[in-house]
Amino acid sequence: MAKTRPIQPTEVELQMLRILWELGPSPVREIHARLNADKGTNYSTTVKMLSVMLEKGLVKRNEEASPHIYRPVLTREAAGRRMLSDLIEKVYDGAAMSLVLQALASTAATKEELAEVRRVLDQMERKQS
Repeated sequence: MAKTRPIQPTEVELQMLRILWELGPSPVREIHARLNADKGTNYSTTVKMLSVMLEKGLVKRNEEASPHIYRPVLTREAAGRRMLSDLIEKVYDGAAMSLVLQALASTAATKEELAEVRRVLDQMERKQS
């Protein structure tokens, strides 16, 4: 049986999740105010997007609160891990090292970033010993 992949947020859904990660649990009006400032979105579109995200399991809604309060299901870190895992599977056939090498080769790293990479590699080597 094929393994089902978790639903990945669209670009707009990801933008709305970023707003919720920054603001914390929020009513539609606060989410809309931020989205409208960034994209000029109308209120009904914000409500519809939150409804779709609720169906997809990307957000939860506290219906006991008035107005309803929305919160993200995943933390930013968990969403990042999920999206990164999906990218590694889809583009690099599950080979995380290929992604790492591509990322390091495609941008100029600062001395601090290189030091961090060395620190992580040293840590990994110690775990293997």
